[in-house]
Amino acid sequence: MMEFIAQNMAPIMFASLIIFLLIGYPVAFSLAANGLMFFFIGVLLSPYSGGSINLAWPLLHALPDNFYGSRVMSNDTLLAIPFFTFMGIVLERSGMAEDLLDTIGQLFGPIRGGLAYAVIFVGALLAATTGVVAASVIAMGLISLPIMLRYGYDRRLAAGVIAASGTLAQIIPPSLVLIVLADQLGRSVGDMYAGALIPGMVLTGLYALYVLIVSIFRPKMVPALPLEARTLGHGVLSLLVALVVAVAISYAAYRYLAPAHGDNADILGATVGVLFIYIVAIADKRLNFNMMSRLAQQVIIVLIPPLALIFLVLGTIFLGIATPTEGGAMGSVGALIMAAAKGRLSLDVIKQALTSTTRLSSFVLFILIGARVFSLTFYGVNGHIWVEHLLISLPGGEVGFLIGVNILVFFLAFFLDFFELAFIIVPLLAPAADKLGIDLIWFGVLLGVNMQTSFMHPPFGFALFYLRSVAARVPYLDRLTGKKIAPVTTGQIYWGAVPFVLIQVVMIGLTIAFPQMVMRYKGTVIDPGTIDYKVPEVPGLSPLGTPPAGGTAPANGGSAPAAPGAPDLSQPPSFGDAQPAKPAAPDLSQPPSFGDAPPAKPAAPAPDLSQPPSFN
Repeated sequence: MMEFIAQNMAPIMFASLIIFLLIGYPVAFSLAANGLMFFFIGVLLSPYSGGSINLAWPLLHALPDNFYGSRVMSNDTLLAIPFFTFMGIVLERSGMAEDLLDTIGQLFGPIRGGLAYAVIFVGALLAATTGVVAASVIAMGLISLPIMLRYGYDRRLAAGVIAASGTLAQIIPPSLVLIVLADQLGRSVGDMYAGALIPGMVLTGLYALYVLIVSIFRPKMVPALPLEARTLGHGVLSLLVALVVAVAISYAAYRYLAPAHGDNADILGATVGVLFIYIVAIADKRLNFNMMSRLAQQVIIVLIPPLALIFLVLGTIFLGIATPTEGGAMGSVGALIMAAAKGRLSLDVIKQALTSTTRLSSFVLFILIGARVFSLTFYGVNGHIWVEHLLISLPGGEVGFLIGVNILVFFLAFFLDFFELAFIIVPLLAPAADKLGIDLIWFGVLLGVNMQTSFMHPPFGFALFYLRSVAARVPYLDRLTGKKIAPVTTGQIYWGAVPFVLIQVVMIGLTIAFPQMVMRYKGTVIDPGTIDYKVPEVPGLSPLGTPPAGGTAPANGGSAPAAPGAPDLSQPPSFGDAQPAKPAAPDLSQPPSFGDAPPAKPAAPAPDLSQPPSFN
């Protein structure tokens, strides 16, 4: 019995951790307690393991180095988490979500499903600026849900589109989960962001495609805004003209700056065009020039600041100007400036942002410390080898491994948060994926899309809980129409999430089938077989720099000279046409000569040693 337990310590340890988590113990303490408990058991059972347990008491001395080394306290990668968290909370307090939802809702309002499109578009923008799911879902639930219910949207679709759009913050950079995945997989955060950008945009498009299909086949579920609700009036043509002018100015600035700035001219030109149209829109609104429609003014004034912030954060990271940590720091400063410009920055806002940032950072840090304790023991009982053999033996090779792992993560997401999945499951899966030759950035993006479903799973999805906390529980009177609005039930929220969970599963399949969406992060791959090496020819030498066989080719068709005989290797090599005569052997009885021979000196008379020396 003792031998059986000792030789199967790894699966017993993993099952024990799952039981601890299902009971409800905090994740960080479950990880640390399991690690220490099985460390003591492993040391005692080591003699019965047949060499499968490699634990000893001195190994505990490695824990302080793990805590204070590059994996936890000195980890520069994880430093980006508090910066992006602070930036997201300040932006959420600044009222940016309200302005975006109101403006984009007016822009898309005249078409069926316009409010749903606005929620999806704003969800993607908030994801690219805040990166915090809770802030996005709560803000859109407070602002958009009452408006959608007021104008007759289906309750299930309204709840589902708000919850799903909020979870885009999990996959669209600067996502916090992508930072953690990059750290656990040992890859660059910038590469992970670049790899996740296209899948995030495709997922956003799939959400919009679902709304489009519903608007075609069930138009009553997603009605257009009535005419009296379009407070900004008409003015799409004015907006298009403004965009054309901005593009023309950007192109002219690019042509002007290209000779001096080279590759950076396109970015500088676009910046000039955007700044010009933004300043014109503000001046038009303040001075009542009436060059633009009210809709065009509002769209330009509301959209450009968050887009500029996105470029400040992601653009500098993708261009290699800043690291993710530096990008997060610049984003935090930009969020403070935006909040101050709107008059929403106060000491209370900063205190709330700092409190939430400290809480989330401490949560991540404690989980990471617990994970280090757990992994020390798990690796000591060869758990990583057990997991690797288990996963590599799955049928289907690389594709079978990816399908099996994603099914496992999908079901674990019913019970575990994305941070727990990232710190517990990913370190066990990464070695097997690497051994199969799977690109770890591709693997990380796949897991990121999959972990996104952990926010949408009924009944434990956090996004559903966030929406439930702000959705009406009892009937209420609408403040504009005076109509009695029925509440949104928990069942409607859960059923509304199901189609979007299925869309996320479809997105996982697309990412497996089309890895090129992620592999773009590598840039243009050059095939070594297409490289043409050219060596300049030297007269009288072959391409490798050696004398040609048979001598130099004769000129004017003459006969080739006879091949020279074998060289005399006893002589020094000759680098000229004629070999000089060998000098005579030197007279070693004389002092050496270093130049022209000096004139001979007369021989000195022999000194008379019988006389005292003379110094004259």
